[in-house]
Amino acid sequence: MTFSFEGLNELQLDALREVGNIGAGNAATALSKMVGKRVEMSVPLVRLIPLKEVPEWLGGAEKEVLGVYLSMFGAIEGHILFVMTIDDAIKIMRILLGDLTPAREQILEMDELAASAMGEIGNILSSSYLAALADFTNLDLNHSVPAIAVDMAGAIVDVVLIEISKRGDYALLIETEFVEEEDKIKGYFMLIPDPGSLEIILQTIGVV
Repeated sequence: MTFSFEGLNELQLDALREVGNIGAGNAATALSKMVGKRVEMSVPLVRLIPLKEVPEWLGGAEKEVLGVYLSMFGAIEGHILFVMTIDDAIKIMRILLGDLTPAREQILEMDELAASAMGEIGNILSSSYLAALADFTNLDLNHSVPAIAVDMAGAIVDVVLIEISKRGDYALLIETEFVEEEDKIKGYFMLIPDPGSLEIILQTIGVV
């Protein structure tokens, strides 16, 4: 049997949602250690969506966003995309960098400081979610060095679709909310496993 995201039942989606919740907890712990103060994270929404609908979740295809893309490899293969608006990217950099936070223009131009900060955030988030998935499945999982881009939401999604050769047109979208003091920051973490890898995930967590 070939598994696809659109064919998942509620029990299978619930299991993947739990991976998202655990991943958010892992990421909150990692970010808190990194900045030396408490950062809370929650997962208000986990749902399955076609990749082509992602830009609408971000405010439209022409909305300027920051995207962090990685490929996933090891026992399973797939793709990871983390996207947030420029305004929210500035907020999370302010938590990490304080007075050194790049100006909006620097982020739009992706200067060295902005790229380094977002690359580190991408690494932390991706590692946290993959660690949660690895714990659930007992599989050995790794990811590539993050590729970072600032562009319109529609353009970033188009690039990802080209990169994955349209092997997976659906994503498990995990809306992630960071809370640090009075700042609330929203980001979208998307897991796009290859079809064969989705079957392995479901088998190992016992919800086939």
